[in-house]
Amino acid sequence: MSKTSKTAASAQIKRKHSDLKEKVNYHNERYHTHDKPEISDYDFDQLFSELLKLEEEYSGLDLTDSPSQRVGGDAIAAFKKMDHRLPMISLANSYNEEDIKEFNARIKKFLRNDKDVEYFAELKLDGLSMELVYEDGQLVRALTRGDGVTGEDVTHNVKTIKSIPLKISHKKLLEVRGEVLIDKKDFVEMNQAYEEAGQMVFANPRNAAAGTIRQLDPKIAASRPLKFFAYALGAYEGIIFDSQKDIEEKLAALKFPIIDRKFTECTSSEEELIEYYHRINQHRAQLPFDIDGIVIKVNSLSLQDDLGMVARSPRWATAVKFQPEQAQTVIENIVVQVGRTGALTPVAVMKPVKVGGVTITNATLHNQDEIDRKDVRIGDTVIVQRAGDVIPEVVQVILDKRPKNSEAFLIPTNCPTCGTKASKEPEEAVLRCQNPFCKSILIGSLIHFVSRRAMNMEKVGDKLIEAFVELELVQNFSDLYKLTDKDIQKLERQGEKSIQNILNSIEKSRQTTLARFIYALGIRFVGEQTAKLLADHYGTIENFMKTEAEELEKVPEIGEKVSATILKWLHDKRMQSEVKTLAKYMTFEAPKRNLEGKLTGMSFLVTGTLPVKRDVAHEKIEENGGKLLSGVSAKLSYLIVGEDPGSKADKAQSVGVKIISWEEFLELLK
Repeated sequence: MSKTSKTAASAQIKRKHSDLKEKVNYHNERYHTHDKPEISDYDFDQLFSELLKLEEEYSGLDLTDSPSQRVGGDAIAAFKKMDHRLPMISLANSYNEEDIKEFNARIKKFLRNDKDVEYFAELKLDGLSMELVYEDGQLVRALTRGDGVTGEDVTHNVKTIKSIPLKISHKKLLEVRGEVLIDKKDFVEMNQAYEEAGQMVFANPRNAAAGTIRQLDPKIAASRPLKFFAYALGAYEGIIFDSQKDIEEKLAALKFPIIDRKFTECTSSEEELIEYYHRINQHRAQLPFDIDGIVIKVNSLSLQDDLGMVARSPRWATAVKFQPEQAQTVIENIVVQVGRTGALTPVAVMKPVKVGGVTITNATLHNQDEIDRKDVRIGDTVIVQRAGDVIPEVVQVILDKRPKNSEAFLIPTNCPTCGTKASKEPEEAVLRCQNPFCKSILIGSLIHFVSRRAMNMEKVGDKLIEAFVELELVQNFSDLYKLTDKDIQKLERQGEKSIQNILNSIEKSRQTTLARFIYALGIRFVGEQTAKLLADHYGTIENFMKTEAEELEKVPEIGEKVSATILKWLHDKRMQSEVKTLAKYMTFEAPKRNLEGKLTGMSFLVTGTLPVKRDVAHEKIEENGGKLLSGVSAKLSYLIVGEDPGSKADKAQSVGVKIISWEEFLELLK
């Protein structure tokens, strides 16, 4: 945070500052660690703003544990390597319930004890291992695991994680170990934002967390939704622990985030450990974050001491992993597909293989940078998985099985469909075909145009669009409205009733809104909410088509980059002609939004789970004159949050947007 302090802080100001820090840290913990906020987001923002203002105005204040340090400071030149006081050991791995039985038998045999041993079982988080070092109650260092003996100092990034306390009540040495990760929901939102901006996307949440922690600029870490969960110790002084369960309870008392106790098990029963393993495996898809197994530890720390180590692994603990949702297959070909925005996307065509009960034949390779990073080639034997249990991806190449005559794959610099020269936008990783009438772009654009949220031609499906284009019945959007029953009879298996349904569906779509029409045009960066904002601002398609940059950037969410993309589309003479032709077929309904309602002049974004359905919330906003935005920016008036709001709440807080609950929103209407 930049400092422009004018006045030295008095004792009274220091007391006020200390009180504000304590309040903000307390409510941060309730929100980020326990998911049980006690005040509204708006009230929290007021507290935080007051704290920032105080720190701007007065020098000499103690900032070591101030929440203001979460925004990220100056970038560093490089990472320093530092030794751990105690090695960060790895666990022995096993993969089934028989291994649990064998582990229990080994423990009893070593202890020469026929009695049941109590175990503590917890989730094996799939993130980045981290050690937090506290001295005199202050977080002084954060180290990655590294090779177990030496880690990298990433304190500058870890301090931006809101769930990690910067200051604790224990005033002697305490090293807390745990995992840095990103929730699945936050990961999807983050990747969607990067993809829309033409930036590289992450393969999975673990890679995203690890990549973020290794950034030299802490502002990048501050902008990403990192979380931390504590579960173990390094060196410590002046505090006594007697069991694994005791460790978690005392760490929780010191305000460290720990995994919800409903996901842990403390038992002496081998059968209950096995049941826990199967239960967690069965429900892992529903967990908010990725795990790859469970960890079983002897609960008593004194028994752990008795059991000691085997090589570099503790004898008293084991990781029982789940069978990976992965498989081996062969890449038979790499084809380049062209999407409606012209993006050239390489796709691996693979020998069919079952992963997690689903047969996989294709996997996206994203772009040339991704192909180069993984060195994927035609003929390679690869490991594939379903990322997030949904999207097929190539994890790695098995180089030992690579054919001797293999060659590196390069995406063609010309569009594979129309032959037009492809190019990259500045700061983008994706090659794009620049021909708006390329057949592949045309098919993708038409599929978008007729979709439910656009022109809503419900009887015109993807296969029908492809057939229209192949037979050259449709070469642009307006050709859909020129189709006759004789035209459609040229297609195979189209009966009289089916043809009439198609024509009725096209005819019905002519009655639409300006917002739907603008969205249907498929202009890059113009989603549903942006289309509504444009429709509200311009009122007619004619006004929109003749706009210039200065006027366009007055619209919420339209910045310089989006403005330039829209104007490039609008200034294309072929597009201008097409829109004029299309407009002749359209009857535009008046917008349902009340332009003189109580929310006129205000903009809103909804995130998280509300007491009402999302569509109901949107209608409530628009019928009272409010505008809906699709992302967080300084132009946003209010972010309405429900349960599990994700990263949008953090971003809103960082740019000073007011955050309110659904109940507080309803108060605005009174």
